[in-house]
Amino acid sequence: MSLTTTAAAHVAHPVTLRDVRRTFATPTGPRAVLAGVDLELAAGEIVALVGPSGCGKSTLLRQVSGLDTPDAGDILIDGSPVRGTDPRTAVAFQEPRLLPWRTLTQNVRLGLPAGTSRADGAGRVAELLELVGLTASAGLRPRQVSGGMAQRASLARALARNPGVLLLDEPFGALDALTRLRMQELLLEVHAAEPTTVLLVTHDVEEALYLADRVVLLRTPDGDETSIARIIAVPGTRPRDRADPTFAELRAELLEGLGVPTHHVGPAERDLHHSI
Repeated sequence: MSLTTTAAAHVAHPVTLRDVRRTFATPTGPRAVLAGVDLELAAGEIVALVGPSGCGKSTLLRQVSGLDTPDAGDILIDGSPVRGTDPRTAVAFQEPRLLPWRTLTQNVRLGLPAGTSRADGAGRVAELLELVGLTASAGLRPRQVSGGMAQRASLARALARNPGVLLLDEPFGALDALTRLRMQELLLEVHAAEPTTVLLVTHDVEEALYLADRVVLLRTPDGDETSIARIIAVPGTRPRDRADPTFAELRAELLEGLGVPTHHVGPAERDLHHSI
C-alpha cells in the first residue's frame, strides 16, 4: 500500500460546534468552563486553540472526541452528531502513552480499526512508521528511543485509526525546543500526505501561527461571555516563513489577548518613529 493510495482513500470531515456549554461542579459551586462555543472547521483545515490555563481547551477537544459530553449544544462531525467515543476521531496527547512492553510497531498496531486483517494491518503500520521516519526503529521499545521518536510513534498510532478528525492536545509540549520544531514540520508533512481535519491545543502562540489556518483564542467565560474571545485567520500557505513580519503582528495580537504585554511596535508606530 503506497502513501498515495492511502491519502486518496482518506476522507477529512468537517466539524460543527453549536452553542456548546460545559460546567463542572467544584467545592465552591458550579464553574463554567465552556460557554456558547460556536465554531465551524472545514474538512482538512488545521485549527489551533490557545488560551490561559483552565479556559477549556482540552475540555473542548474531549467534547469533539466524545470522551466527554457537553451540558448543552450540539457537536457534529460530517453532519452527524457525536454520541460517545467517536470512531471518526483520534486523539494524541502531550505524553506518548505508549505501552512500554511493546515495540513501536506493536504500539502503532493498537490504533488500527477493529476488524482490520493481519495483512492489511501490517502494511498500514509499516506505511505509517515510514511516514513518521521510524522504520529503522520499528522493533525498539519506548524506553529505547528518544522523546521525539516516542511522540512520532504516538502520532502514527493515532493516524492508524484513519481519522477524519485528528485531535492533538499539546502534542509537542514536553519536547525540547529543537525537537519541537522538527515535530511541527513532521505534522505538516503528515497532513499533506494524509489530509485530515486537525484541532490542535497549544500554549505556544508561534506554533499555533505556524501550523494553523485559523487560531481560536479562548477565555474563561464570565457572566454572559462566550468562551471564544477571538478568531484569527492566518494568511499565507504552508509551509510558512517563520520570519515573516506578519507573524510578529499576529503574535503580538494573540499575546495581548492572553494578557501578556509585548511592547510590540507596529508598522504605523515604526513609520512615525523613522519620520521624526
